[in-house]
Amino acid sequence: QLQLVESGGGLVQAGGSLRLSCAASGRTFSGYNMAWFRQAPGKERVFVVRDSWRGSSKYYADSVKGRFTISRDNDKNTVYLQMNSLKSEDTAVYYCAAGGWGMSPHEYTYWGQGTQVTVSS
Repeated sequence: QLQLVESGGGLVQAGGSLRLSCAASGRTFSGYNMAWFRQAPGKERVFVVRDSWRGSSKYYADSVKGRFTISRDNDKNTVYLQMNSLKSEDTAVYYCAAGGWGMSPHEYTYWGQGTQVTVSS
């Protein structure tokens, strides 16, 4: 089993920045592709970004391209999501996921508990 724990969420004004972290434990983190998803109230969980286990192949949803950056530190068993130029529509619970590769949440095996990001306009 791979355990994932997100942190770094909070309340930020529109135009501001946050950095989310997802710490992994339990299995060899470096062998997993990682992804971030988000879920707004009353809406489905949607894809934000994914990164390969080497950190060499990143793919972003159009809605965050140019504003969000995924990175990972395999020595620290942590993946990050740097979010800049935040908008009110970025408000959601953000989840990290592992064990998949596509853009559907159903493709991922391991999930964190989520961290709330609220962007005030």
